[in-house]
Amino acid sequence: MSKKVILACVDCGSRNYSTIGKQEKSERLELKKFCKTCNSHTLHRETK
Repeated sequence: MSKKVILACVDCGSRNYSTIGKQEKSERLELKKFCKTCNSHTLHRETK
């Protein structure tokens, strides 16, 4: 079963993206995305 997760920038903390993630995973989802606030590609991590 999937759930909606919010991704936040590691550098500035801005919550820019949402995606579908699986519930069975214990670790947080991490993707490299473009942050409008930082104006660069940064690591975005799943928030709680």
